[in-house]
Amino acid sequence: MPDKNTNGTRSNAPRDGRERASRGPDQTAAFKSGRVRTSVSAPSPAKKRKGGARKRLRQAVKVEVRPIAVVASMRKRHWGIAASFAACVVFPVLVTMFYLWVIADDQYSSHTGFTVRSEETSGATDLLGGLASFAKVSTQTDADILYEYIQSQDIVQRIDDKLDLRTMYAAHWGSDPIFALGPNATIEDLHAYWERVVRISYDGSSGLINLEVLGFDPIEAQSVAQEIVNESQAMINTLNETAREDAMRYAETDLKQAVQRIKDARETLTRYRTRTQIVDPQTDIETRLGVLQNLQQQLAEALVEADILQQTTTENDPRLVQTRQKIEVIRSRIAHERKTFATAENEIGSLGEDYPTLIAEYESLTVDLEFAEQAYRAALTAFDVAKSNALRQSRYLATYVTPTRSQSSEYPRRFVISGLAAVLLTMLWGMGALVYYSLRDRR
Repeated sequence: MPDKNTNGTRSNAPRDGRERASRGPDQTAAFKSGRVRTSVSAPSPAKKRKGGARKRLRQAVKVEVRPIAVVASMRKRHWGIAASFAACVVFPVLVTMFYLWVIADDQYSSHTGFTVRSEETSGATDLLGGLASFAKVSTQTDADILYEYIQSQDIVQRIDDKLDLRTMYAAHWGSDPIFALGPNATIEDLHAYWERVVRISYDGSSGLINLEVLGFDPIEAQSVAQEIVNESQAMINTLNETAREDAMRYAETDLKQAVQRIKDARETLTRYRTRTQIVDPQTDIETRLGVLQNLQQQLAEALVEADILQQTTTENDPRLVQTRQKIEVIRSRIAHERKTFATAENEIGSLGEDYPTLIAEYESLTVDLEFAEQAYRAALTAFDVAKSNALRQSRYLATYVTPTRSQSSEYPRRFVISGLAAVLLTMLWGMGALVYYSLRDRR
């Protein structure tokens, strides 16, 4: 069937390879590239089957065939991008791999783990109502202190004085300048390098501290790890000693204050008794109440006796007169005794205080004395507990993983470092390429 072009007209394109074979190679290439226009003539009158409009000659129709896609080819900017990728990614990665596998020295690791524990004892001090808790320490805080101490410059200086870390890690400077320490390193440089070779992890919930120490020799790495454990134990001992001294000093100070307080309370009570001439106002009141009750009993007996005499004798009987005088005297004494309980008109003491005031003052002094005695007992107990804790080590370093010695090198992580370098450089190169094309499109 004749093909239709875009204008709705039919074109008789060759349907087999005979016409293509009749063209030369140059014409075929030109035809494929769309640089020539092909002329298709109308069919001959011999091939017409029907008359009428179909018998007339068809005029030649020129069909222009355009290529679907142009053959891609490398341009100058493409070669520039490829060259930049090779220079920014491929070459640095190859250099990194060459250094890691050929130049870098093997490093060995030593692992250790420890935690701070406190001594848990039970004894007579547990019966003191929790007073022994004042002498307890927090191992959680000690673990936090130890975690910061291991990363401090102080421990680096101490271990350097013992093992000469500068010489140990600078011995490989000539063969491995990237992973080794500089030969003229200062204490600040050594401290910065310490963070590279000593890797610490700390679990705050359990208080476990894990260490990984790197070295160019397995024995050196193990010795550094062992010195870290020793310095950590020394640090815990220092904290123990400081805590014991503080606890003893505070307990002794509290005990002295409690002793002085109880002395003052007793001296005040003694001055009160000397001034009032009353040892115990409560006992004195009970005694006076007993006297008053006795007087009331005598008054009742005298009244009964007077009633009997009135019935048996005359008004001028000396016995009746004497009985009546006795009754008056007893009544007067009872009134006087009752008056002394609530007024200051009595013969007690030199100042003549009334009993309510004396009792209130006595009760206040008694309360002060009881409080001073309780404070003294508590301070004495705390002092005994602090003294007991000072005789033993309440905190110690529990090493659950002793420093290990490696048999094969684990560092440097050659594959990890190479992969990270390749990924990082590729990302940087990709961002640079995107920035370049973005600026190029804006021109």
